[in-house]
Amino acid sequence: MLPTPLHVVNEGLAFLMELAGLALLAWWGWSTGQNTAIRILLAVGAPALAATVWGLFAAPKATFTIPLAAILVVKALFFASATAALHSLGHTRLAVAFAVVAVVNTGLAEMDRLRRG
Repeated sequence: MLPTPLHVVNEGLAFLMELAGLALLAWWGWSTGQNTAIRILLAVGAPALAATVWGLFAAPKATFTIPLAAILVVKALFFASATAALHSLGHTRLAVAFAVVAVVNTGLAEMDRLRRG
């Protein structure tokens, strides 16, 4: 179990990573679109879809209760999508750093939740 201060920091980092992932998907959507209408659709739609799936299955108060393995798959897909978006924008090193932080943060958070019960 993580000490309380580290638990709080890790949970805060998790929230910031989730927000960053949504922002990266929006940035990718805006950069990918061929015209203004498509840019707006992708910049709003990609993060909206990701947030909806997260809220349904991976959020602490998710609508549907699914096994931990399935929650981790949803989180992996979310962070992989955000990482791929950042890479496609030409920021490969930042994408790798983002992915590493997401994996370590999620791993610590899930191990801590299992130990806390």
